[in-house]
Amino acid sequence: MSPSAPRGGGGPRRSGGRGAAGGGRPSRGSAARPARSTGGGKPPRERRGAAKRMTDEIAPAPQPPRRGPGAGAPRGGQVHDPEGVRLQKVLAMAGAGSRRACEEMIAAGRVTVDGEVVTELGVRIDPRTQVVHVDGLRFAVDDDLVYIAVNKPKGVVSTMYDEQGRLNLADMVGPREERLFHVGRLDMDTEGLILLTNDGALAHRLQHPSYGVPKTYLAEVRGPVKRDLGKALREGVELEDGPVAVDSFRLVDSKPGYALVEVVLHEGRKHVVRRLLEAEGYPVLRLVRTQLGPIVLGDLKPGKNRRLTRGELQQLMAVAGL
Repeated sequence: MSPSAPRGGGGPRRSGGRGAAGGGRPSRGSAARPARSTGGGKPPRERRGAAKRMTDEIAPAPQPPRRGPGAGAPRGGQVHDPEGVRLQKVLAMAGAGSRRACEEMIAAGRVTVDGEVVTELGVRIDPRTQVVHVDGLRFAVDDDLVYIAVNKPKGVVSTMYDEQGRLNLADMVGPREERLFHVGRLDMDTEGLILLTNDGALAHRLQHPSYGVPKTYLAEVRGPVKRDLGKALREGVELEDGPVAVDSFRLVDSKPGYALVEVVLHEGRKHVVRRLLEAEGYPVLRLVRTQLGPIVLGDLKPGKNRRLTRGELQQLMAVAGL
């Protein structure tokens, strides 16, 4: 007898019963089978051609977990935010790739949110508060965060406002809606790279010496310099506020009466490079910061600024341990 046929050829079967047929209990494998979730309310589109090959090469696409009738939001542990934005859309907007490529990354288990691997396409997140990594690299998914590199000229004050009306960093970037603050300081006579951001967590790590983010300086001094200057600086120099050692030192150029040296260190004390070299008998004539972590000053002209690229920002977060 067909399960859908009325018993004994009688009248139509009553609806509204608990079971699938005649009010009985549902049979295994039929009505009791939980519906398969796709997260978006539509059946997943079958991957074909290049998209399928890319997924197969990365990892077998995991099957989304089954959920019974009445199940709520997609399973994303504690990371799912019903009021948030779909994870694949957030990644695409952050430059991780096309929407389809981001879906492939998620399905392959390459994406984490707040440290938890997410493989369902239905998961939503809050880009302003949650941390997203792809293949271990953090993606800046909050569009409200700003990261700017500035080439500070000599004579500019390393503040965003100066009561005396002197040129300051705010004059280098013009009026902005965000409340930016500088990562570290450069004294008025020091030129070069300084970062402006409203990302407090990143700024703290870049400035704190315990995170070991290196800073590179070019210093012009009276030459010639002694052969063992680099060794002395690497071993450490005693200053009035304690010993300081550089991470590396090299002679870049030398002419009669002139020398250009490069100093790399992760200290952030006031005038530390000037004081180090002067303590060894080489007062600084000109000082330029050329690099902060992976960010290079390059050909950015004095007084100009630029936004960090996505690649630079990922590298910066990596060295800061974010």
